Amino acid sequence: MSSSLREWQHQCKQIALTHYRKIPHFFCQATPGSGKTRMAAELAKDLLEQDRIDLVLCFAPSRQVVEGFRRTFSGVLNRRMDGLIGAVGATCTYQGMEYRDEAFWKLFDDYRVFAVFDEIHHCAGHDALLSNAWGQRIIQRVQDRAEFTLALSGTPWRSDHKAIVLARYSTPEGNLICDYQYGLAEAISDQVCRSPRIVILDNQLVSLTEALASQSTVTMFPNISSLLTDSAVSYESLLVHEDVLRQLLVLGCRKLKEIREVKADAGGLVVATNIEHAHQIAAMLLGEGETCEVVTNKTPNAQQVIDDFRFSSTAWIVAVGMISEGTDIPRLQVCCHLSRIRTELYYRQVLGRILRRSVSHDTEAWLYVLAEPSLQQFSERVADDLPGDHAVISVVQGVSSPITKSLTDVQGAAQSLGLLVPIGLRHPDAGGQSSSGQINPYKMGPSYELSFSQHYRTQLLRIC
Repeated sequence: MSSSLREWQHQCKQIALTHYRKIPHFFCQATPGSGKTRMAAELAKDLLEQDRIDLVLCFAPSRQVVEGFRRTFSGVLNRRMDGLIGAVGATCTYQGMEYRDEAFWKLFDDYRVFAVFDEIHHCAGHDALLSNAWGQRIIQRVQDRAEFTLALSGTPWRSDHKAIVLARYSTPEGNLICDYQYGLAEAISDQVCRSPRIVILDNQLVSLTEALASQSTVTMFPNISSLLTDSAVSYESLLVHEDVLRQLLVLGCRKLKEIREVKADAGGLVVATNIEHAHQIAAMLLGEGETCEVVTNKTPNAQQVIDDFRFSSTAWIVAVGMISEGTDIPRLQVCCHLSRIRTELYYRQVLGRILRRSVSHDTEAWLYVLAEPSLQQFSERVADDLPGDHAVISVVQGVSSPITKSLTDVQGAAQSLGLLVPIGLRHPDAGGQSSSGQINPYKMGPSYELSFSQHYRTQLLRIC
């Protein structure tokens, strides 16, 4: 075995080489951060050396991931992957497939092509009619024309439950059949990935004040879940609430500072909802004395900003849709998930950004989320997927159900319970800004104020 390959990478590569003697399609599920790209490049190298292929074409969901593939494959193969004369292959985004001309697709007829698809779950469908655009291209242009295909995914399912292109499913259960599988539990045991520590932030007493025609009423909620379930307050509104944001970011900052005392270049990632939100978060981080970068799809030279951050010692990077699946920044070790996207697929992709280990003593990754029901469920599933783990839960008794009173009745009780002076999350005025100056594009009906008690609580899910 090559000393530079991990055991799982070598094993997967050997199984694939044997598999290709009978079946041209190979599906590998390996947990995010485990080194799928390197395994794929080494497999391509062996196929070239065995004279089983002529060209290598790689496809991925984003330009950042495509650039990572180009670097890795060029390094391993010691050949160019720029698609020009003399190159051994090329890299392309799934979106870019639409703009490839017939000369490109004719390569599959004229040469023995090894086609590699990263994060293949983005491509849906088993036939041309029931596919998304990317899946349709693969079915029509690649599936039966490539010499071999390699489908890679760290999270091999789709939120819409559609079939994944190039994948096989059992019948009648419909379970995905993987030709090789390398899970998070194995990756942690092999010291390939960090062990996740998932911190869920909640509040034991939330006060919602609504200004009605005759009088104002206050509704008390025992936790964030009840607030979101039993009121008109949205999760998106919580993400821009300065008190909630500050609490979550301070937790992340404290942990990152602690880690940086041992590992000076350790970094943190905040996944924001939109550009305005990203700059709100960045301002808070700067207010805490942190260094940070902001990168969005509107950032000039965004890829260069990410590359510069990858090799710098800047503490934080705040991103909107730029640092997701497949982006390799091993020094990221802490993440605050503040995106409005709440699918399990996206959640696991965000978690994957902080799992890749960089040094031998680099054992833990810390993810911070709000106690929104879906995120809490996804967090618990990560723990449930790993045998031998356990959760350490801080339980604080609170009000068991919402209680509604008039404002005059509740003011004294609020003070005795340690409620903060109501701040933020007011109904936007005509200009779209809250009267407290906070970002709040979400119109919720009657004017209201939302405040949180001083007694925040956290739940820690610890993977051992």
